This record gives sequence, C-alpha cells and structure tokens, in this order.
Amino acid sequence: MSMPAGLMEIIEDFEAVEGRDKLQLLLEFSQELPPLPAELEEAAMEPVPECQSPLFLLVDARDRSSVRLFFSAPPEAPTTRGFASILHQGLDGASADAILSVPEDFYATLGLAEIVSPLRLRGLSAMLARVKRRLRDTPSPETSPETL
Repeated sequence: MSMPAGLMEIIEDFEAVEGRDKLQLLLEFSQELPPLPAELEEAAMEPVPECQSPLFLLVDARDRSSVRLFFSAPPEAPTTRGFASILHQGLDGASADAILSVPEDFYATLGLAEIVSPLRLRGLSAMLARVKRRLRDTPSPETSPETL
C-alpha cells in the first residue's frame, strides 16, 4: 500500500504495540498536536461535526506538492486530538496526490478498530474525508483562472 512516509512511520509505531498499548499510544499522540499558528483562528476553520468532540481543520493546498494541515481539538478530547495529531504528523507537508491515495480505512492498519468505538472511528474517517474533499475542491495552480 502506498502511503506518505510520515504516515507509514506512525503505522509502524502502532504495529509494534498490542492491545491497550495502542490506546496509550493514541493518547500520547493527543499530547503532540501542535497549537494553531497565532494568525489562524478556529472561526476560519471547517468544523467536523461527525466527531464526537469539537474538531476544526484547515487544509492549505496552495502548494499541492506540500499541503499544510491544521487541526484544533480541545485537550479534554484526547481520542479526537490523537486522531488529528496522527493525520497532522502523517500527512502535513505531503503532496496532494499522496494524501488522496491514503485509503479511507487506513485506521484499520493501526489496529484501532478493536479498541476504539465505531462512532469515534467514524470521526477519524470524516477528518480524512474532509481533507481529501478540500484537496479535490482546490484547483491546482496549473488550472486556476489566474494562470490561464
């Protein structure tokens, strides 16, 4: 399966642990979600209502060879923050094509389906789906009206 290198590293981390240790690893990821840049406010971000906890994201695809991802989730929502952190660490800076090639159910590779509720997994899938939709909806610089 072809995935961005950062996401492959995370998958390998999850494959190296078993059972409840996967949940502990997810919680560790939640502590690593970077804060939003000072110039970015949640109000300018897209909400992901499928998540059980408030989650906002922004996809900056102006440079399709190095897409920037920003996530905001409250500290009291460690599972949601953990998922956001996984996507941030695994996909931020990857090309649009690489992100679009990530399977919708890549979380199954992490082994989270056995320890996280289906409702929470739905939130993770929704995060990735929204990122992909933003990438599909953002015209590439080669086809934008300014360059024609």
